[in-house]
Amino acid sequence: MLTTNYVPGAPNWVDLAVPDVDAAAAFYRAVFGWEFQSAGPDAGGYGMFTLNGKTVAAVGPLMEPGAAPSWTIYFDTADANATAEAVKRAGGEVRADPFDVFTQGRMGQFTDPAGAAFAVWQPGETRGLDAVNDPGMLCWTELHTTDPGGAAAFYRAVFGWQTQDMPMGDFTYTVIQPGGGDENSSQGGIMALAPEMAAAGFTTRWQAYFEVADCDAAVAAAAAHGGTVAAPAMDIPGVGRTASLADPAGAPFAVITSVTP
Repeated sequence: MLTTNYVPGAPNWVDLAVPDVDAAAAFYRAVFGWEFQSAGPDAGGYGMFTLNGKTVAAVGPLMEPGAAPSWTIYFDTADANATAEAVKRAGGEVRADPFDVFTQGRMGQFTDPAGAAFAVWQPGETRGLDAVNDPGMLCWTELHTTDPGGAAAFYRAVFGWQTQDMPMGDFTYTVIQPGGGDENSSQGGIMALAPEMAAAGFTTRWQAYFEVADCDAAVAAAAAHGGTVAAPAMDIPGVGRTASLADPAGAPFAVITSVTP
């Protein structure tokens, strides 16, 4: 379960890069009820998605040449420069060297050995998202990869994560916890990119899950406002009802109506 009591290695930010920020804001307002708040004239079009006055995500224009619209998950670090060195030692790639974001914090962008992009946030004045887990908020992170074992080893080396393999029928799901965490601090999972997933358009990537009160209603709202359904709503026993979607620009994300504990 995610928390805003951020510890190193835990997800503490998520943002969207798209060609048209205004169009994205309209789509996510329709699906999640988010409002867009600009970060100011010096922020290059970047701004926050808020819900009930709390920052729950962020959005900005595509900056990398040739990059596809996407959501990026950020993980907490006490030292972004040290994390960049750990990424290189473990066989990953530094896409953007760590840099200061005004006085808000310090960030770096990376790619793991299988090609999944992720980032880190070293908190300054901004600690991270204001709220998680409730409807309209980030609630889970999931890595789809061609090499689950290698990914688990890589992220353990970089973040000190603890991992636990859980058999689920014909595949194994690896649950992630921050170093020193327990079963209540699970923050995400790692799963193999199966051939049928690849055929449906899934790629090696980190996927953000957003909690919703009604999965089917969220899917319908996304489709009605120009989004696409990559995987229709389905029930996962003991977990909830979930679907994989993409916004009108093509950025993939998932929604879930979690089973109440």
